[in-house]
Amino acid sequence: MDATLIRTINKLQDAFSTVGVHNPVDLPQIVVIGSQSSGKSSVLENIVGRDFLPRGSGIVTRRPLVLQLINRSISEDNAKDKGKNRGQDKDANGDEKDAGDEKKEPEEWGEFLHQPGVKYTDFNLIREEIIRDTEAKTGKNAGISPLPINLRIYSPNVLTLTLVDLPGLTKLPVGDQPKDIEKQIRDMIIKYVTKPNSIILAVTAANVDLANSDGLRLARDVDPEGARTIGVLTKVDLMDVGTDVVDILAGRVIPLRLGYVPVVNRGQRDIDTKKTIVRSLDSERSFFENHQAYRSKAQFCGTPYLARKLNMILMHHIRNTLPEIKAKIQAALAKYLAELATLGDGMMEGAGQANIVLNIITEFCTEFRTIIDGNSTDLSTSELSGGARISFVFHELYSSGVKSLDPFDQVKDVDIRTILYNSSGSSPALFVGTTAFEVIIKQQIKRLEDPSLRCVNLVFDELVRILTQLLAKQLFKRFPQLKDRFYQVVINFFRKQLSPTNKLVQDLISMESCYINTGHPDFLNGHRAMAVINDRINQAKNPQPVDPKNRNSAIANLPPSLEPEPTNNGFFGSFFSGKKKRSAVIEAPPPILRASGNLSEREQIETEVIKLLISSYFNIVKRTVIDTVPKAIMLNLVNNAKEELQRELLQELYKTEVLDELLKESEFTQNRRKECKKMIEALQKADEIVGSVSG
Repeated sequence: MDATLIRTINKLQDAFSTVGVHNPVDLPQIVVIGSQSSGKSSVLENIVGRDFLPRGSGIVTRRPLVLQLINRSISEDNAKDKGKNRGQDKDANGDEKDAGDEKKEPEEWGEFLHQPGVKYTDFNLIREEIIRDTEAKTGKNAGISPLPINLRIYSPNVLTLTLVDLPGLTKLPVGDQPKDIEKQIRDMIIKYVTKPNSIILAVTAANVDLANSDGLRLARDVDPEGARTIGVLTKVDLMDVGTDVVDILAGRVIPLRLGYVPVVNRGQRDIDTKKTIVRSLDSERSFFENHQAYRSKAQFCGTPYLARKLNMILMHHIRNTLPEIKAKIQAALAKYLAELATLGDGMMEGAGQANIVLNIITEFCTEFRTIIDGNSTDLSTSELSGGARISFVFHELYSSGVKSLDPFDQVKDVDIRTILYNSSGSSPALFVGTTAFEVIIKQQIKRLEDPSLRCVNLVFDELVRILTQLLAKQLFKRFPQLKDRFYQVVINFFRKQLSPTNKLVQDLISMESCYINTGHPDFLNGHRAMAVINDRINQAKNPQPVDPKNRNSAIANLPPSLEPEPTNNGFFGSFFSGKKKRSAVIEAPPPILRASGNLSEREQIETEVIKLLISSYFNIVKRTVIDTVPKAIMLNLVNNAKEELQRELLQELYKTEVLDELLKESEFTQNRRKECKKMIEALQKADEIVGSVSG
């Protein structure tokens, strides 16, 4: 069995832990989970063959313990470290041994990653160091920490194996434990077991209902098919007489693809009486060999078989995932190298600073233009951006808004009638008055000013949106002062263009309202309008026979009746109609006189003609402004920004006296650069480690 594969993974774990960065690659590992009373610690100590884990009530394991077991028969460190670390070993009293006190390398020892070169030959001291380092990070209360402790144990009595021991699952806080301790522990465990490359070692007591196992329940949450979960059944010797775990082992209760292994641990009485693990393992073997239910399959029970099984599973898993690990390490390395390149190498002075600012301004303006023109290399496939959004403002929002304006939602027939009377003065008009038409159409043209100015503001907002998009790049996170000044200069430049753009748009609307071109080729003039109205009147007076099949549509197309009333017609007729007839009495008109009453035939004709003329001309003006207003905005606001923005930025920012302030790096950038360098160091080391593995 190629146990060097496991040692390769151990080196990768150490590479990231030593540098002090989180592991960006999902490494194969065996994660040990279970409730506090399941016997997790005893299982691990039996595998190692030594007492070395903290014991007590409540939560004992308060940090993840990465336990790397190295079989000395394949250890390269044995010869390499010989003589190198003499004088650094610790004896049972915790004192460093002198070089002359030891003639040969100890058979087994432990090393902590946070104490490189220090060998613990006394496993009681290993327990004390675990407690000491845990309290250093979490305090002496019952709090937990996700920061792992890495412990490597060299021994001829272990199989090469890596296990991660996690805090035991608990239900209720006890003593000084935080109130949300259950959630904290569960979240920590979930972070480990959800990784696809983690093998889950679920420890559960055999003398309780398997369905109530906290470890198995959590394992099934993340591994519902049981593809990467192995079950360990403890306390098999404490089951009721006549009961056993044969059905569980056969997969007839809760099946697991990797199966179950029953073990027998030391009880509290055994620990109190100082029963050694060697004797405990002998007792375990004797139990399974002599138990009626297990004797036929004793070779598949007990701690030694569990260790061999875990060793085989882990090596097989590593062999299958190693190509993927190599690829992920190289991808992560490329990612962090690219990020470090964007963060730069630190501050420059003099000409170097000037070049940085000049390059940033040039790059910013070039990208600003390409985004507006649609030539950007980072075009989105999920949403409109840049110039496409400006086009949407012009051709969807503005165009639809202008087209939806209806002159007759504000101008009613009575208003037209009133203007007709007012425009004719003291004498009744003989013909449809041009004055009435112009008064009304100019009022309607003025209504186009508000949506047109709103269009200017919407395009301004889109330019600000592009600015914000460009300033969100990593480069500006590096220089927050430069980012702020960029924003101020560009926004002020855009605002300076707003006033002339608004003025030009207002002038366009004023041009349309100051001169009503009734000679426009598309305009329906008075003669044509009168002809249309006469046709309608004739159709109303002389209706054509209606086919019963088309009766409804014909009725719908008829105009309102234009037949004159026999009496009391017109404005003045209406005024006098409500009065009782009195001989030779003429009353004074009221202070506010409004046009009312039924329209005469002539008034109806005049009103309809005016409405036709208004509708025809207003449509012409709407088409004109839909075409010219966007052109005005592009000329004064958008194109001016594309052409003049770089000059403005150079004038405001390319100054020697402000370069130091502008290029002051953010604390985030400085910290992120350090983190990237650390991660690159770890990943380069990891790449060398996996590269040294053949095949």
